[in-house]
Amino acid sequence: MRHQKRGNKLGRSASHRKAMLSNMAISVFTHKQIKTTEAKAKEARKLVERLITHAKTDSTHKRRLVFSILRDKKITALLFDEIAPVYANRNGGYTRLIKLGYRPNDSARVVLLQLVDFFSEENAKEGKKAATKKSGAKTAAKKTGKSEKPAEKEQAPQIEEAAAAEVEAVTEENAETEAEKNEAAAESAAEEKSEEK
Repeated sequence: MRHQKRGNKLGRSASHRKAMLSNMAISVFTHKQIKTTEAKAKEARKLVERLITHAKTDSTHKRRLVFSILRDKKITALLFDEIAPVYANRNGGYTRLIKLGYRPNDSARVVLLQLVDFFSEENAKEGKKAATKKSGAKTAAKKTGKSEKPAEKEQAPQIEEAAAAEVEAVTEENAETEAEKNEAAAESAAEEKSEEK
C-alpha cells in the first residue's frame, strides 16, 4: 500500500530523480522559466517553491540548506540576493504552469514553468496564445497534409552551413594533429637511426 507516499517517482531511481529536480531548479532560477513535461514540472515546482521560501530568510543555516540541494554557489547567491527579495511580500505561489499542448513524438503534455513576478500576466497570456496558435497550425496542417513549419525550412540551409563549417574545422584540426604526429614519428625514427650508426 502507498499510504502517505507523496510525489511522483517519474520512472527514475531516487538519486537520478533528485539530481534531475536539482538541475531543473537551477534552470528555473537561471532562466526564470523552463519548458518541460507536466509531471516533471509539478515535481520541480514543489522543490522550487520550497527553496524560495528558505531563501526569504537570509541566514547561514538557510544558505547551507539550499546549497545542499542545488550544489551551485552562484545560483544559491542569485536565489538569495535577487530572486527571494522579489517575493518578500508573497506567501507562496511563486511559480505558475502554462499548458503548451502535447509533444509531437510521444504526446506528453508540455508546460511552461515560470517564476511569477518575473513575467507579467500579459506575457503569460501571450505565451499561451502562441502555444494554441502552434497547436492550431499543426491540426490544420494534418487536415490539409501540408507542413506546418515553413520557418524551419528557411532555417535549414543556415543550420546545414553552420554544421558543414564545424565539420570542416574539426577535419582541419584532425589533419593538423595527424601531421604533427607524423613529424614526431619521423624525428624519432631519424634519432633511432643516428643512434644505431
